Amino acid sequence: MKLAPDNLPNDIDLLKQLLLEASQLVASQYSEIAELKQSVQRLLEPFRLAQQQRFGASSESHNYQGELFNEAEVTLDEPEESTADDVSVSPKKRAKRKPLPKDLPREIITHDISEADKQCACGHQLTLMEQDSSEKLKFVPAQISVIEHVRLKYSCKHCDTKGTQANIKQAPVPASPIPKGFATPSLLSQLITSKYQYALPLYRQETLFKQYGIELSRQTMSDWMMKSAALFKPLYDLLHQHLLTQGVLHADETTLKVINDERVKSYMWVYCSGADRPSLEPRYKGVNSIVLYDYQDGSRASTCVSGFLATEHTVFNGYLQVDGYAAYQRANDKLVGCWAHARRKFKVKERLYFRRTHSSAQLATLKQWLDKSVQQVSKQSALGRAIHYTINQWPKLSRYLEDGRLNIDNNRAERAVKPFVIGRKNSARRSSPDAYINISGLA
Repeated sequence: MKLAPDNLPNDIDLLKQLLLEASQLVASQYSEIAELKQSVQRLLEPFRLAQQQRFGASSESHNYQGELFNEAEVTLDEPEESTADDVSVSPKKRAKRKPLPKDLPREIITHDISEADKQCACGHQLTLMEQDSSEKLKFVPAQISVIEHVRLKYSCKHCDTKGTQANIKQAPVPASPIPKGFATPSLLSQLITSKYQYALPLYRQETLFKQYGIELSRQTMSDWMMKSAALFKPLYDLLHQHLLTQGVLHADETTLKVINDERVKSYMWVYCSGADRPSLEPRYKGVNSIVLYDYQDGSRASTCVSGFLATEHTVFNGYLQVDGYAAYQRANDKLVGCWAHARRKFKVKERLYFRRTHSSAQLATLKQWLDKSVQQVSKQSALGRAIHYTINQWPKLSRYLEDGRLNIDNNRAERAVKPFVIGRKNSARRSSPDAYINISGLA
């Protein structure tokens, strides 16, 4: 009730009572306004978050390079070429697509209008002014064909009629990399490249050939691999001699498990020169890029290194860059160390030291802010829920300070489980727990 100045009572006690009631009303209204503001913020918060997620930049952008299960869906979100209906909303120019190689076989298809359409409305004939062209990439699946060698055989009929020994002549058997086998050089190169360059096991290649109706067992292909290796031995020896003349070599070794060998481990050593790929760097000028593997049956001794680096024709006298394994030290006196290995030795301890000297202080500051903000922010808001979650999880969130081997997040497991989640969403429900047990062993 609004009171005019003339209607106010003259009694001081009544005025005090009115003032007290007005103050209580104002306080009540302020409280109601504050609650309404919080309600409005809670209602607007999901909308703002949705807007941010849809249109804003994310600080936790994800790299989908390794998620092969969802590769097609991810790339669909990033079109490389526009269509006729695209509308430009940015002044920035689209990156031009690289032209297809000119040396590829080309099939030119000309699209022309009909003769009737070449007639102008004025009655005259239209003339060709120019042409537009666009490129499409066509894929032709692998083609398999049979080469049938027919060797003609000749004999002397005159000698046959006289009963003398017949003179028989025939073209020689064509040279073949695998005698009495049907493998051609092109087939062997395909098998070897698929296995060692693209890591396609022989049993998978066996399945691929079955799709063409060809029975080619992995045992046969394995035998071909062994015989092909023998054919490449002269080339290997030649590359070996060239490798030992280089000024700088890199070497490393790794373990292998041979199924039919009682020894626990065998070793494959690798020696290489030059760069991983063609390089224009001056230090690689005139350097041959060679990579050779040397299998040692159950041995990791220094004699493996010294035996490879010295032959009866050539002895390596250059720099050898390796890790800290002692066998290299006894085989070469011009060793170059590997900083990547040195860094790994420091990694756990240095990470723990950095966390305790820097992260601990930052976490303490964050904890103070959380303890203060939890009293000021509504628990129903997104920020309030985040604060309460972090406080409740604090003992576990701060435990990564105890050991340098611990990660700050669990993204490793989340990335590993994501392909399974995608597959689960795209598949029908399994009828028994055993089905999921099988999946856990295969995924």
